[in-house]
Amino acid sequence: MKVFALITAFVGLSLVAQAQTPTTYKFPGLDASPLDVAYFPVNAARVKKEDKSQPVIKVLYSRPSAKGREIFGVLEKYDQVWRLGANESTEITFNKPVEIGQKKVKAGQYSLFAIPQKDKWTIILNSQLNRWGAFSYDESMDVLRFDVPITTLDKTVEAFSIVFAETSYGAEMVMAWDKTQAILPIHFTK
Repeated sequence: MKVFALITAFVGLSLVAQAQTPTTYKFPGLDASPLDVAYFPVNAARVKKEDKSQPVIKVLYSRPSAKGREIFGVLEKYDQVWRLGANESTEITFNKPVEIGQKKVKAGQYSLFAIPQKDKWTIILNSQLNRWGAFSYDESMDVLRFDVPITTLDKTVEAFSIVFAETSYGAEMVMAWDKTQAILPIHFTK
């Protein structure tokens, strides 16, 4: 009887020991083009607990780096649709109606693309979501296209970046990579 009790105790302790051993999973390394978020207002994600305000605009995008490469016209070809970042298509959420290029845009979530050219970018708002890159881009799902001029920067922006600036009419979405910058004016409707 003592032997049976000893064996039962040993088996029970072995099962408990195995149950507490963590499973080792293989986690991926850091992405070469990490996912980032841009908000308007810029501090929207850092509001205090009692502040119930919501961001007006939220952009999810991946940030490729230049790594010494020539970007526009070479890596990102002129006159071809670009996902406005890397990896999955960039997505923008408007939490209220806005106006871009005198066209009203309903509150909602959209994908963002651009067609880089030597002197301007055509910014594209598209209703197709959750796609990888621009490989399955469908022009028939465009909500709007709007041309914005580009400017040449004095300093290089190593990783593609998006930031918002407040304006009297709403906000500007400022996009920059390498020595190229484009600004999309976004008007807030009343």
